Amino acid sequence: MGEAKRRKELGLPPREKPIEMPKFDKESIRKKVRSFLYENPIIPFLFYAAAIGALVWGVFNLLKVYKLI
Repeated sequence: MGEAKRRKELGLPPREKPIEMPKFDKESIRKKVRSFLYENPIIPFLFYAAAIGALVWGVFNLLKVYKLI
């Protein structure tokens, strides 16, 4: 018989489990991201090009749907 069933039969409340949040180290993440970007300097340009392309594509499709072009 599992502990949960036994506690239920005895009328005891469920066992409380302490919740541990993982430690979030901003400094180490910042160093990893910066080192990655220094090793691959083309990544920001690709990101901005993709964002601008998605924006232009969305505006084009919006204009096409409303038959403005």
